[in-house]
Amino acid sequence: MSGQVRLRDVESADLEEFLTQEHDPEAVRRANFPPRERDAFMTHWRTRVLGDPTVLAQAVTVDGELAGNVVAWWDEGRRFVGYWLGRRYWGRGVGTRALELFLEREKARPLYADPFAGNTGSVRLLEKYGFRRTETVRYGEHEHIVLVLDKAPA
Repeated sequence: MSGQVRLRDVESADLEEFLTQEHDPEAVRRANFPPRERDAFMTHWRTRVLGDPTVLAQAVTVDGELAGNVVAWWDEGRRFVGYWLGRRYWGRGVGTRALELFLEREKARPLYADPFAGNTGSVRLLEKYGFRRTETVRYGEHEHIVLVLDKAPA
């Protein structure tokens, strides 16, 4: 494998793999995000992600194989970015390259992210691209770090 990372528009056929990735127990632990049941997951993606023209949803591929996704959306007047990769693509620079490519397409600034505080790899990745910590918030009993990117990386 050469490891060539690319982005493309998300296709309906990608959703089954995204669902599988969301149900990976280690991914759930690291992201501290409870997996949704199939119907709720599909409804969310079809209506709130793919059905919303303000959302930028990109599939991440490695050598043509579906590896995950990167998405930007609006929430209470702020633009957020989030991503999810299948476990076999962790630790190989795929997230780094995918975020770099995505930030070239997503021009909105400021751009926010709020990873689980315990997901240190995700926090470090965001900081590498110029996101800075602004606050800590709680979603239920879980602490998340709010980061913001004020301008396009140099």
